[in-house]
Amino acid sequence: MELVGKWWNGRWGKLARRDIWLYAHKGWLVQARNGDSNTPKKEWHFPAAAEAEARAWVDRLIATGGDGWKDMIDVYRRDREQS
Repeated sequence: MELVGKWWNGRWGKLARRDIWLYAHKGWLVQARNGDSNTPKKEWHFPAAAEAEARAWVDRLIATGGDGWKDMIDVYRRDREQS
């Protein structure tokens, strides 16, 4: 699976943090998580047949998740290149 998008709401901590990932591989998958990586969290998965449908899920999640969202895909790619 290839990660093609990653967003973070810019907040830290188990109650405030939100993350969204967009994957492509024989279809599309949106993964969303509430909470940080060190605590129990809630995760959701939204499979989609087309990129437009998957990006619509991302847009809905961002719209309902408050402000301050940051597109993190460039940071992810830069980190992967350096390792």
